[in-house]
Amino acid sequence: MPANRSGVFCLVSASPPVGNNWRVDEGILGSRVPPNILEVYRTMKLSFPATRRSMVVASVLTCLLAAPTHTAVAQDLEKLGERAVDAAAVLDEIMGTPEATIPESLLENARCVAVIPHVVKIGFIFGGRHGRGLLSCRVDGGWSRPSYIAITGGSFGLQIGAQATDFVLVFTNERAARALTSNKITLGGDASVSAGPVGRTAEVATDLSLRTEIYSYSRSRGLFVGLSLEGSSLRVDKEANEAAYKDAIDADDLLFDSSGPVPNEVAPFLRALQRHDPAGM
Repeated sequence: MPANRSGVFCLVSASPPVGNNWRVDEGILGSRVPPNILEVYRTMKLSFPATRRSMVVASVLTCLLAAPTHTAVAQDLEKLGERAVDAAAVLDEIMGTPEATIPESLLENARCVAVIPHVVKIGFIFGGRHGRGLLSCRVDGGWSRPSYIAITGGSFGLQIGAQATDFVLVFTNERAARALTSNKITLGGDASVSAGPVGRTAEVATDLSLRTEIYSYSRSRGLFVGLSLEGSSLRVDKEANEAAYKDAIDADDLLFDSSGPVPNEVAPFLRALQRHDPAGM
């Protein structure tokens, strides 16, 4: 099988071009750069009749969602900065929406906060999810230097469509975050996760907060049946951290040590956390 620059291939029964980032030659779909998955899905939907679409999507889906995590693409500092800006914008928007905001009592006592903008989920019976964001934890004097993170996952069941969703994850203790820095965590398995309460003055039940390690908040665009983070894996994006911090820095040092410089690339996200933290107001 011939290899392209990314080394990522999917066997599909297809011939029309799919978006600007992908090409299809003799049944081989190969990526030159990480794919725009929503664009790929829309093009496939237009290019194939319904009787063939399910077969094509099922054949290519796993490879499409895995491509961004396995493609050797140099981390671009400008894109890393954009990721932090996008994460800050998501936090600003959810905190600026009274009926959907994170309760002050929950945020004030949060141990860590992660924001993952533009998490892409696409599926036809088989489904997958991929996205990248940032995570920061409480340290003496405020919030830690952020660590870049990534989320991936697959699912099987009733799901038709493509969707981009912004997620905010509020950690009620450090256990899950420390486990994340050591390897990766599976949401709903290694760490309990549930939809968070909304409203600035909403009360968070004490017994519920003790059981739930991570509260999730989301903002969706598109159409999807069955939205859940359970089963998704959350991991540290080591390559992004090395690129932003100019060193092979350990995520544990970033998230639980209050010392060290803050690169410009992650600063927008850190400022947004400080801006909305009730404990720092």
